[in-house]
Amino acid sequence: MKEKEERKADQSFGTHVTGAGGAKDQRRSDNEAEDTLTNRQGHPITDNQNIRTVGNRGPSTLENYHFIEKISHFDRERVPERVVHARGAGAHGYFEAYGTVGDEPIAKYTRAKLFQEKGKRTPVFVRFSSVIHGGHSPETLRDPRGFAVKFYTEDGNWDLVGNNLKIFFIRDAMKFPDLVHAFKPDPVTNIQDGERIFDFVSQTPEATHMVTFLFSPWGIPANYRQMQGSGVNTYKWVNEQGEGVLVKYHWEPKQGIKNLTQSEAEKIQGMNFNHATQDLYEAIEKGDYPEWELFVQIMSDDEHPELDFDPLDDTKLWYKDKFPWLPVGKMVLNKNPENYFAEVEQVAFGTGVLVDGLDFSDDKMLQGRTFSYSDTQRYRVGANYLQLPINAPKKHVATNQRDGQMAYFVDRGPNPHVNYEPSLMNGLKEATRAGKEHTPHVSGEVKREAIDRPNNFGQVGETYRRFSAWERDELIHNLVSTLSSCRKEIQEQMIKNFTQADPEYGQRVKEGLEKMSKEGSKGPMGTTDSEKAVHQAEDYGHPSDPY
Repeated sequence: MKEKEERKADQSFGTHVTGAGGAKDQRRSDNEAEDTLTNRQGHPITDNQNIRTVGNRGPSTLENYHFIEKISHFDRERVPERVVHARGAGAHGYFEAYGTVGDEPIAKYTRAKLFQEKGKRTPVFVRFSSVIHGGHSPETLRDPRGFAVKFYTEDGNWDLVGNNLKIFFIRDAMKFPDLVHAFKPDPVTNIQDGERIFDFVSQTPEATHMVTFLFSPWGIPANYRQMQGSGVNTYKWVNEQGEGVLVKYHWEPKQGIKNLTQSEAEKIQGMNFNHATQDLYEAIEKGDYPEWELFVQIMSDDEHPELDFDPLDDTKLWYKDKFPWLPVGKMVLNKNPENYFAEVEQVAFGTGVLVDGLDFSDDKMLQGRTFSYSDTQRYRVGANYLQLPINAPKKHVATNQRDGQMAYFVDRGPNPHVNYEPSLMNGLKEATRAGKEHTPHVSGEVKREAIDRPNNFGQVGETYRRFSAWERDELIHNLVSTLSSCRKEIQEQMIKNFTQADPEYGQRVKEGLEKMSKEGSKGPMGTTDSEKAVHQAEDYGHPSDPY
């Protein structure tokens, strides 16, 4: 009994320590000041310049603890790079709700708390990114841009993960690995190859719409501040009565929209390949806080036979004249990250991260992304990635999850001995449901089958005709430049696809390729522009032998 009381009295020196010995304890050694370098064990470092050796130039010794700790941590400083969206920039800010959707109370459509009250502010973190290329690639490349927003709501996190363009290349998640492989560098040469890209696209007709946007003057945003965002996929809103509607999300920059032509992007890349990250960081530092307004489009949750496309198809637009954009709030970014790696690199988004009042649609791409995104974070950052400050919700958390690599605290319920549910021993309990559950009716055979209304080229032609004359010219120039290096059968299939969208579209690409072929034969070995650059580097290079 006495020993038990003594152990209880000494509890302050155990794992539940408070005060001395806590994680933020400010005790210091005699030779230590506030700015003294230490290692992770708290040891003050008296020599950070020299490893320990036999004599001043002899072999090093194994007991170089500080060096071994320093270099072994350095060897592990990087987590695996994102397969896609590796190059990115981010910032903190807030979302301010209008309390309405257009002119109606927003509660008519969703019970999500962050939208209900006019002027209510929810903290956010936003990550902008390119898609295909690596972590230090130029921000001027023709590539979609990621636009991901993490809302730290009172009901937990909501991640709205999308792109700058409002559609995507494919409508079925089965094709996603193939899409990325085709757009990534050749696995043998490690060179990104337009022929590989168009080989895939030519056999994937639904991608023609996205390619039309990507190779148009909309394909290279001027910077992140003047870039649109879109949820791309179709989601649902659910109200208090459990009724659901389909929604699409759109971010519109209040700074205006600006994009770069190919020639403008090449000039910028020659001077600064970090221009978009620098622009965002410096704007926030000087108090020029970028803002976006959030709009939604709403559609009833049914099949809509009056449309010539499936509204769940993410390769399609919902045109404004039929489904108007309705403002629901604005977002302001007003604080830069304090540490890029801890915040921008380790922030983890997932399309399945929704709060009450928001729900999934049956969009095939959304269903596939919902598994893939969170699974990717567990691989990259670890099973406990949600314990990192940038990913953790800004509210109470209590789970029965345990252990795993890098678990630096344990979610605890009222009884730390009970890590399961249900329990009669004061364990964690299920929450009461807020509002009526949304229970959409689903029926049909389980099958692998394409959707009934693919209409792969209808909106492509409409997009082409909506472009202004100079935008069409730029589109044709960019397509021809890349397609010119592709083999004949790929060119012919792409011309066929463009012609189905609009006869003029296909004809102009065909004529451009014929002209390029004739002109290209006069150049060195009939090379394309990219191949000419390889030869020019050798021609312009000067010999030197400084040694």
